[in-house]
Amino acid sequence: MAKVIDGLYYSESHEYVRVDGEYGYIGITDYAQNELGNVVYVDMPEVDDELTAGEEFGAVESTKAASDLNAPVSGTVVEVNSALDDSPELINQDAYANWIVKVKLSDPAELDGLMDAKAYEDMCSK
Repeated sequence: MAKVIDGLYYSESHEYVRVDGEYGYIGITDYAQNELGNVVYVDMPEVDDELTAGEEFGAVESTKAASDLNAPVSGTVVEVNSALDDSPELINQDAYANWIVKVKLSDPAELDGLMDAKAYEDMCSK
């Protein structure tokens, strides 16, 4: 079973959000990186881009497939994980340590619509 971490918020499209104050770190889950296989490229938005919950903001490409990234929450991109430009495989090594974008949350109430670790584990086991 893929690793799921308590205290994160999870979307049905396999993105997670780790909240730190008014900021959210968004990445793909361990389950998602496992399904994708070897990640070879991460298409990320630019700093200051606006993300809208439920809408596409980038993509992750692997040797097997490409997968769109959907924003689990709305916000303004304040940082992208530039380490992924040169080393996209970091996502395979530890999906939770290697977030893709950091956003300033525009509507923290959107987190209530996401799953906790238990609900996400249940979804993935079906």
